[in-house]
Amino acid sequence: MPSRLPTFWIKLGLAVTVVAAGDLLLFDAKQLGLNLGLLLLSATLALAIANRAVWRHRLALLALFAALMFAGVQFERPSFVACLLWSLAMAVAALAPRAPRGDDGFRWFQRLIVGGLKALVGPVLDLREALKVRARSRPLKLTGVLLAAILPVVGGLIFLELFAAANPVIGQALAHLSLPEFEPARPIFWLMIGLPVWAVLRPRGLRKTFKTPGIEGDLNLPGVTAASITVSLAVFNAVFALQNGLDIAYLWSGAGLPKGVTFADYAHGAAYPLIATALLAGLFVLVFLRPGSTTAARPVVRWLVIAWVAQNVFLVASTALRTFDYVEAYALTQMRIAALIWMALVATGLLLILWRVLRAKSSGWLINANLLAVGLVLTLCSVLDLGALTAAWNVRHAREAGGKGVALDLCYMRTLHGAAVVSLAELERRPVGDDLRNRAEVVRGELVDEMLRKQAVWRGWRYRDARRLDRLATLGFPPTRIVHQIGRNYRCDGSPVPAPMPALPPQTPPLTPATNPRT
Repeated sequence: MPSRLPTFWIKLGLAVTVVAAGDLLLFDAKQLGLNLGLLLLSATLALAIANRAVWRHRLALLALFAALMFAGVQFERPSFVACLLWSLAMAVAALAPRAPRGDDGFRWFQRLIVGGLKALVGPVLDLREALKVRARSRPLKLTGVLLAAILPVVGGLIFLELFAAANPVIGQALAHLSLPEFEPARPIFWLMIGLPVWAVLRPRGLRKTFKTPGIEGDLNLPGVTAASITVSLAVFNAVFALQNGLDIAYLWSGAGLPKGVTFADYAHGAAYPLIATALLAGLFVLVFLRPGSTTAARPVVRWLVIAWVAQNVFLVASTALRTFDYVEAYALTQMRIAALIWMALVATGLLLILWRVLRAKSSGWLINANLLAVGLVLTLCSVLDLGALTAAWNVRHAREAGGKGVALDLCYMRTLHGAAVVSLAELERRPVGDDLRNRAEVVRGELVDEMLRKQAVWRGWRYRDARRLDRLATLGFPPTRIVHQIGRNYRCDGSPVPAPMPALPPQTPPLTPATNPRT
C-alpha cells in the first residue's frame, strides 16, 4: 500500500510557498494592485489543497468560493473592505468542517476570536508536536547530519571552483554573487504573513460549542412592567409623530422653512441625531419586547410596536431625503454615499426587529439576518466604483455644465484620483467655459500621469485603471505622461499660480554734503 505524505509537511510546504510569494509580491512594494490579488489567490488555493474537508462541507465550500471572489476583486482594485471580507471567508472555510452545523453569527464571532488568539501560539505547539513525533520515530543526531554533509558540500565547492577557472561564464557569474543584506524588517514581514496562513491551514482547538445568550422571555427589572412599556410606546409614538409631521410639512411637501432656519441647517445638521434616534428605538424593542414575553403577547403593545417601527422607518426615509436634498443643492461625496448606505441598513435592521417580534423568531435568526444584510452591502461596496459614481454625478450636476448644483470642486475631484479621469475628460468635451475646461485638463493630466506611473510597475497594476485609460483613448484623450505641475505651477483646482512680483532694486540713499567725497 503506498505511503501517504504527512499532511503536516504538506501544509508546511504550502505555508512556506505563500510566505515566499508574499515576500516577492509585497515586500518593499510602494503600491498595491496585482501583487495583493496574487497573494490572496495563492493563500486561497493553499487552503483548498491542504484541507480536503472543505470540499465536503457546504458552508466551507461556499466560504471558499467567496474567498476566491474577494481575492479576484483585488485584481480589479485593491479594497480594504474586500480584503477584510476575504479574511473572514477564509476563516469560515477553515473552521466550518470542525464546527457544529446551524451556529448563528454570535457563536461564529466567538469562534473567530478564540481561533485568532490560538493562532498566536499555534506554530509553537505544532513545532513541539513535530519534534516529539520525529524523536519517537527516528532520533535525529545532529553530529551525524553534519558529518554526512561534509563530503557533498566540500566536493561540490571544489568542482565548482575548478569549473570557474576553466569557464569564464561561470567565473564571472560567481564573481558577481554576493550575500543579500540582512533586513530586520523582512523576518517580521514573513511572520505577519505566515501566522494567519498557518492558522488557516491548521486551525486548533475549536470543537467547543459556543452559546448565544438568550434574549427571549420576560425581563425582570424594577419598574419595568407591561403597563410602563405600553405607556412608553404611546408617548414615543406621539413624539415621533411630531417630528415626522414636521418632515412631511417641510421636506416632503416643499413648504417654506420658518424664518431664521436655513435649508442647510434643516437638511444636514439633523441627519446623524435622527439615525441615533432610530438605533435607540431598535434597542428599546430588542430589550423590552422580547419574543415570548408577556408584554410582547399583548395585542395593544404589538400594534403600538408596529406603529412605532413604521414611524422609525419613515424617520430614516426622511433623513435620507435630507441627504438627497443636500447633495442636490451642494455636491456628492463618498462620505455622503456611505451615510445613505448606513441609513438603508438601519431601516433594514428595524424591519427585521419588527418581524422577529411579530413572528417570535429566535435571537440567532435576527443576528444571521442582519449579518447577511451587512455582508451583501459590503460586498457591493467592494465591487462598485463609488469614486467614479461620485465624480460622474458632480460633473453632470455642476453649475458650469448646466446643472442645478454648485460650482464643480476640482480640488475634491483630484482627491478621487483615477476615479475622476473619465468624468473630467467627458466634461472637457461638453460646452463649458474655457476657464473650466483648461483647469479640468490640468487636473486630468495630473491624475493620468499618476495612473501611468502606477501602472508601469507590474506589482501595482490594476485592471480598473487599465479600463479607465482605454476609455480615455476612446474619448480622444490618449494617456500621456506630463511633468508634475500641481503644487508648483498650478493650484489643486488647476488654476495657475500667479507669478511672484519681481523684487525692487535697493534704493541708494542720496549723498549729503557731509558724506560727499568731492567736498
